Amino acid sequence: MTPELSRTLNALGMLAVSLVLLLAFFYQLKLYELPCPLCLLQRVGFVAVGVGLGLNLLYGARPRHYGIMLLGALFGGSVAVRQILLHIVPGTGHYGSPVLGLHYYTWAAICFFLILLGTALMLMFDRQYDGEPQPRFGGSALAKTAFFIMFGLAALNAVSTLVECGPGICADPPTSYKLIDEVGGNG
Repeated sequence: MTPELSRTLNALGMLAVSLVLLLAFFYQLKLYELPCPLCLLQRVGFVAVGVGLGLNLLYGARPRHYGIMLLGALFGGSVAVRQILLHIVPGTGHYGSPVLGLHYYTWAAICFFLILLGTALMLMFDRQYDGEPQPRFGGSALAKTAFFIMFGLAALNAVSTLVECGPGICADPPTSYKLIDEVGGNG
């Protein structure tokens, strides 16, 4: 695999992770389904995967960047599986609306598994590490677009979490935006 193909695949991976975060924001903002603390931690896992992908786009593919992706996916996948196990027993309920029959945390577990598989496969191709380090983004419009979308989504997640939880511990389950309530004098 050439460095150019690796960069393109990393950019496409970053766009896929961004799509997952965009869908989560859609459910949060349009359907007013506030993310629970475990959901927020899964978003952290997706952002960590995005950091690894972003480093590959900025500085060229490196095993340590893929290592960050693996750690992010292991973290996020572990949180998703924990949430699945919390809701697997009949009568314990669920959290959030289903998407194509599965809840967000189940989809997150599937996505994290696919990220682990894809990252492991990418690590098998040594030629992507050949040559001199590429210029930032490698001049690719796709890489630049993917990077800035992911960067924006990571920033939005940080702001959204602060507004939802305030400076303290997040409510479980969340019922409102805590910071807005406190500033508005409703809390």
